[in-house]
Amino acid sequence: MKLRLFPQETAALELLADIAQQSVLAVQVLSEMFGARRQDHERIFEELVKLDTRTAELQRALLTQLRTSFVNPLPREDLLDLSEGLGEAVEQLVAVGEITVVNRLDRIAREASDQLEIVNRQAELTVTAMRSLGRLDDLEDYWIEMLRLAKRANHTHRVWSGQSMRELSLGAYARNVEMARALLAAAHALRDVAARVGRIIVKES
Repeated sequence: MKLRLFPQETAALELLADIAQQSVLAVQVLSEMFGARRQDHERIFEELVKLDTRTAELQRALLTQLRTSFVNPLPREDLLDLSEGLGEAVEQLVAVGEITVVNRLDRIAREASDQLEIVNRQAELTVTAMRSLGRLDDLEDYWIEMLRLAKRANHTHRVWSGQSMRELSLGAYARNVEMARALLAAAHALRDVAARVGRIIVKES
């Protein structure tokens, strides 16, 4: 790793970790929604909207931090790219909640919970990784594990889509596929964050 000659400001890493934490919280809210009665979905969805708003506030704070800080642990553009990927993950999780509300779903497929579990693990790992960006040598295992989890998400998505096509009516199939795509997009957004970390590791080595 390159030798750092000046002290670094770590506030940007804490902000990135806070943004990643919004994904963890969004998963928790979705888990509550999946187990709740349909009449409670709109109330629970409001919590997801608040998390989406909080994510945007944290991204704005990060942009301000990057513009005003003297020395950052990594190039500003890399940190901003990570922020955008983390924000995309939250946006897709919010979309899952909106799909649930708009389609008035009262039965959530088991595979949705399986995908949510994968995304939760990705999000938890990413929170830790964002705080560790000042020690890039420690993050190779994170990168590998995130790719493994993304492959699990891809497999679950294919199985879910295939079963839905065989077993559901056209309308129910369309609703399931819409949710499946949003959950997969969340998993891919977090995978892409890890891929960016991998590129940073190579660039900074």
